[in-house]
Amino acid sequence: MSSMTTIDVLTATRRSLHRAAEHLLAASRKRATGEITLVPARGGVATPPLPDGRVVALEGGDVVVRQAGNERRARLTSLVATAQALDLQPGFPWSKHPPGTAYEADVALPVDPTAAAALAAWFALGHEALSALAAEIPGERPTEPAIFPEHFDLGITAGSVNYGFSPGDDAIPTPYVYIGPHGELGEDPFWNAPFGAYRTWSEVATPAAAVEFLRTGRGVLGL
Repeated sequence: MSSMTTIDVLTATRRSLHRAAEHLLAASRKRATGEITLVPARGGVATPPLPDGRVVALEGGDVVVRQAGNERRARLTSLVATAQALDLQPGFPWSKHPPGTAYEADVALPVDPTAAAALAAWFALGHEALSALAAEIPGERPTEPAIFPEHFDLGITAGSVNYGFSPGDDAIPTPYVYIGPHGELGEDPFWNAPFGAYRTWSEVATPAAAVEFLRTGRGVLGL
């Protein structure tokens, strides 16, 4: 992240992108397939291809709809305005579990280009690291890396452990990599959070460093 991008700007951008990911991208996928997860993509995040061939993506501060070689693009301004520009239906269609962000149709969603690019790069780093880790532990049946829109983090589960990359949240405002065992944590000082352990992006700057941190956590767990 550029030194010119403050934590406040990063947080505002992350919150705007999170709302769009839930209420435009994941909403489109759930209406089409019943599924909600997203994937890292060039410049941000995207749906996998939908049954009609569309891909709905966040690229920087734009929402993009691609289908059959055609592309429509609109600036993310508010959920309703951007949805109308792209013929999308806004609002996550939840039934049992509410989304992680409130649906506020006309609230302005500011996006700083530098912050958005930094978050996209973090997801790309995370995808590379999680793919490498998964290749090392096939016997634990790791899931495919996916972005879970309610938390807006990229993660996998292997055995009884979650591994992931968050763009930040209310508790830890900077992006971080984490390991979260499903069971009780021991007394080892490696565990520095209620859910397990994490390192911020200033501490983990490469995919190799991230994988090494996750391996260390596995070692503490005796895996």
